Parts: sequence; structure tokens; C-alpha cells
Amino acid sequence: MSQRLAGKTALITAAAQGIGRAIAEGFVAEGATVIATDIATQQLTTLQGCRTERLDVTNADEIRRVVAAAGDIDVLVNCVGYVASGAILDSSEEEWALSLDLNVTSMFRMIRAVLPGMIQRKGGSIVNLASVAGSIKGVPNRCVYGTTKAAVIGMTKAVAADYVGHSIRCNAICPGTVDTPSLEQRMRASGNYEATRAAFIERQPLKRLGQPAEIAALAIYLASDESAFTTGQCHIIDGGWTN
Repeated sequence: MSQRLAGKTALITAAAQGIGRAIAEGFVAEGATVIATDIATQQLTTLQGCRTERLDVTNADEIRRVVAAAGDIDVLVNCVGYVASGAILDSSEEEWALSLDLNVTSMFRMIRAVLPGMIQRKGGSIVNLASVAGSIKGVPNRCVYGTTKAAVIGMTKAVAADYVGHSIRCNAICPGTVDTPSLEQRMRASGNYEATRAAFIERQPLKRLGQPAEIAALAIYLASDESAFTTGQCHIIDGGWTN
């Protein structure tokens, strides 16, 4: 069977663990040349078949350096994200600023950096990791996080509309609750790991958490030519949570 991403070069942020890592591994398996980036360089070194680069997505100079060194980029996957907990009265301005910078402005910077090359080559696919928490579903105690993820969806649609004439596609993946190291860390920080995990599972109609590889499968489709007629869409993958 042919590899769906053969001949494509993909740049992935937050690729050291969780969903980003699963996407990097899936892209390699499908034949892509993968540039996996993160600030967690030690975890990056264990990725097989990828070129790895340290990248702080809050640093515009680092972004320009990594993108310039990457050469022609056919696919950009923006995976960086930070989950701030709390209702609006529980949230600080510092959490607000950090969340906007990591969850929204980082994607703004990355997309601006890769678009000129995609325009020149008359094509490309941009995949942004959003969430069902935000404009799709109001989730308790996720005010700041949900706001930033709603902004990601808005930016995705705007980029898709502005650059469709250049054969550049931009789509968002909106996961529900996925079993990642980040979620594991938050469950352990709750003070009652077992009860918190059970509550996360119980709210899923499928009665299980999503797996990073399931999100990666959707990212592979959106990066491939199979989805050539798909742009500006929010692809919900949440085990029926918003059904």
C-alpha cells in the first residue's frame, strides 16, 4: 500500500509527547519527512525517523530560524497548547496572557512564517489543534482555555478563506478528552487521581478516553491529498461528547 504522505515535508510543534508525538510518528509511518519541534529536547531525541529541532513557539526569532532551516514545508501542524483551569473569576491575567501566547499567538506566528513558501509553491496544508471546549461546547472551569481554542477555530477559518485561491488548506482538529501525559499530570494534580480519571471517563458516551493515535489518524488525512477538497473545517473527534 502506498504511503499517503510520501514526498511531503511536515513541521510539527509540541511533538515531544502526547498528540504531537503521535502525529509525528504517524506522519513518518506514512512516508513524510518530519521536522519535530518542542522545547523538551530530551524527549524529542527518542523520536525515530524525525529531524528534531528545539523550538520555543513564543519566540518569533526561533520560529523564523527553524522555518528557514526546514526548507520547503508542505504541512504545518500546530499542536502546542496549555490548559488553564478555572472559571473567569478564578483566572489570573497572567494565565490569560500565557494561554493566549501559547494557544493562539504561537499559531499566528507559525502560520505567518510558513505561508509565504506555501504561496510560492502553490499549495500546502495547515492543521491546527483546537478543542471541543470553546465555541463548540461550554465546559465548566475552562474559561480561558475555551476562549483561546475558540480563537484557534476563528483563525483557522480566516486563513482558509484568505488562501484557498493559492490551494492552501487550513483545518482544525477539535478533540474531546484524550489520554495524554498532560491530562495524566492534571489528574494527578487534582488530589484524587482515581476519582478525577473516573469522572473524565464517565462524561464520554463511549466510556473511554481518546487515544493520541486516533487524533493522529485524522491529522494524517488532513495532511494528505485525500483531503484536497477540505478546508476551513472543524473536525470534531470527541467520542460523542458533543453529540
